[in-house]
Amino acid sequence: MVSGLRRLNTGSTSTTAPAPAQRTGEACDLCGTELPADHRHMLHMEERRIECTCEACWALRSGDPEYRPVGTRVKWLPGLEMSGERWAGFNIPIGLAFFMRSTVEGAVVAMYPSPAGATESPLDESVWAALVADNPELEGLESDAEGLVVNRLAEPPQYAIAPIDECYRLVGLIKANWEGISGGDRLEGAIRGYFQELKERAESR
Repeated sequence: MVSGLRRLNTGSTSTTAPAPAQRTGEACDLCGTELPADHRHMLHMEERRIECTCEACWALRSGDPEYRPVGTRVKWLPGLEMSGERWAGFNIPIGLAFFMRSTVEGAVVAMYPSPAGATESPLDESVWAALVADNPELEGLESDAEGLVVNRLAEPPQYAIAPIDECYRLVGLIKANWEGISGGDRLEGAIRGYFQELKERAESR
């Protein structure tokens, strides 16, 4: 799996009644209510699991200590400074990862995607502190709610601050699009499309 991902590095007013919300077949993870396509998410703090929620459960559980509403900010960071040496200091075996401040851990957590799901990588806090010193905009990273997403497979590398459910969506894309031993062309296209979508969302705000 790791060698496969490494190989990717080479390379108008109307009176008409509104249409009903599109249904997806998904259900609220907390109460089982059927959900529209455009529904809310929350992070289960202890398990770092994204939960799909209906409006009622989102409002009811947003204040619970075990849940946290995901963030809303998408910010493209074309000027972020991260040298190859700095990246190597994180000891992440592939060129994709996201970083989040976890209040449960009391530290920044590094995660990278794999065909099996999200994998946590031990993080040298001094390396993260040095990265923040070089890039002060990372000081405002909202704990548990958003993360820094990194794509070192692209040239130039791509960076964005995104809601934490978007960070985990990258993990889902890897699982859904992986083919064969090395991942395949479909995986490359999915990664490219994911970061292009983040960039467009950031630029539209």
